[in-house]
Amino acid sequence: MALHSMRKARECWNFIRALHQGPDAAPVPQKDAVKRIFSGIQPTGIPHLGNYLGAIESWVRLQDEHDSVLYSIVDLHSITVPQDPTILRQSILDMTAALLACGINPEKSILFQQSQVSEHTQLSWMLTCMVRLPRLQHLHQWKAKTAKEKQSGTMGLLTYPVLQAADILLYKSTHVPVGEDQVQHMELVQDLAQSFNKKYGEFFPVPKCILTSMKKVKSLRDPSAKMSKSDPDKLATVRITDSPEEIVQKFRKAMTDFTSEVTYEPASRGGVSNLVAIHAAVAGLPVEEVVRRSAGMDTARYKLVVADAVIEKFAPIKSEIEKLKMNKDHLEKVLQVGSAKAKELAYPVCQEVKHLQLRTLPGEFFNRRIHEDSRAISSTRTLRCGFPPGTKAGSPPWSASEHRRHAGVEEASTLPRDREKAQSHEGCV
Repeated sequence: MALHSMRKARECWNFIRALHQGPDAAPVPQKDAVKRIFSGIQPTGIPHLGNYLGAIESWVRLQDEHDSVLYSIVDLHSITVPQDPTILRQSILDMTAALLACGINPEKSILFQQSQVSEHTQLSWMLTCMVRLPRLQHLHQWKAKTAKEKQSGTMGLLTYPVLQAADILLYKSTHVPVGEDQVQHMELVQDLAQSFNKKYGEFFPVPKCILTSMKKVKSLRDPSAKMSKSDPDKLATVRITDSPEEIVQKFRKAMTDFTSEVTYEPASRGGVSNLVAIHAAVAGLPVEEVVRRSAGMDTARYKLVVADAVIEKFAPIKSEIEKLKMNKDHLEKVLQVGSAKAKELAYPVCQEVKHLQLRTLPGEFFNRRIHEDSRAISSTRTLRCGFPPGTKAGSPPWSASEHRRHAGVEEASTLPRDREKAQSHEGCV
C-alpha cells in the first residue's frame, strides 16, 4: 500500500509540474496504434453518380476494413453560399437516407452532423489564427469561385479549408479519402498539423490522402469538367434517385465524338473514355475488359449499355432511399447518436488544444472547477453587486483588480510585452 501511495503521489506531482512548465517540458505522447478514417459530404441535394463512385462507394469499403471511421454531413460548409434553412434541414435528412441506403452502417462507422459538434468551430478558429491570408487566397478553389462570382466571395468561402482542416484534425484522423480536386486542401491540413506539432509538441497525426481508383467522374455534357450538383445543364449529372427513363435520356445525350468505335483514350477521346470509366466502375470490371466486351459496338449503342449498367446499380439504392425518407424519426435518431459519439472523441482533443494554445486547465480540471463553482453561486450574489461575500452593508466595493484576483485571472501587466510580440506570428502557415 505504501509503495502504491508513493507511486500515485509521484504521478500527481509530475503532472502538476508539467502543467506549470508547459508542453515544451512535457510533450503529449503520440499514439500511432489507431488508424482513423475521416471524410465529409455536403448536404446540398441528393448524391450523384460522381459522389457515389468517387467517395461513397469507397466509404462503404473503408468501414469494413478499419475499426475507427467517421463520416460527417458537413452542413457548416454548405452555408458558405446562401441556403434556405427549411430546405437545408430536409437536405440533411435526405443525405442521411442516401448514405444509409448506399451501405453506410452506423454500427461500423460514426455518421454525424457537423454542426451538432461545437468543437469543429472552436478548433477551426484556433487553426485560422495560424494561417496567413495569402495562403488561403492562393488556393485554386477560392480563385475559381471568386472569378465566377465576380469577386463576391464571402469570408466563409475563403476560410472553409481551415474548417475542413479542423474537421479532420479534431479526431486525430490518420487517413482521409479525397478526390483529386481536394489534394491542395489536404496539403493545408498537413501543413497545419506539422506547424502545430512544431510549436506545441507532437500532438496531431499528419493525415494522408486515400485516392479512390475512380478519381473524378466527368460531366456527361462537358468531359473537361467534373460532374457537379450545381451544373446548370440538367443532362450533365446523373443522380442516384433518377428514374430509369431519366438515366437513359442523359446517357443518350452524353457528349462523345465522330468516331463510333469504343476505346479508352482520355487525352484524345474524353467523352467516350468517361463512359468507359463509368461502365467499368459500376460493373466492377477493369477498363480493358469493358473495352474488349464492347468491340464492334458503336457509341450510340454503347451509351444504352452504360445506362443499363447504371440503372441496375442504382435500383436497390433508390428503393431503399424512398423507404428511409418515410421514417424521419429514424434518420434524426441516427444523427443524434452519431453526433454524441463524435463529441465524445472531439471534446478531449479540443480541450487539450485549448490547454496547449491558451494555457487553460485540462478538461477534467475545468469540469471539476465548474462543478465546484456552481455550488457556490448563492454565496456570490453580493459579489455581482460589487461586494465580497460576507461583507457588511456600507463596505467599499471591490476594485476590478480585486475581482480578477478573486477569479484567478492574471493581471495583463504581468505578461512581458516583448514575449507577446515575439509569439504573435509564431507558427503561422
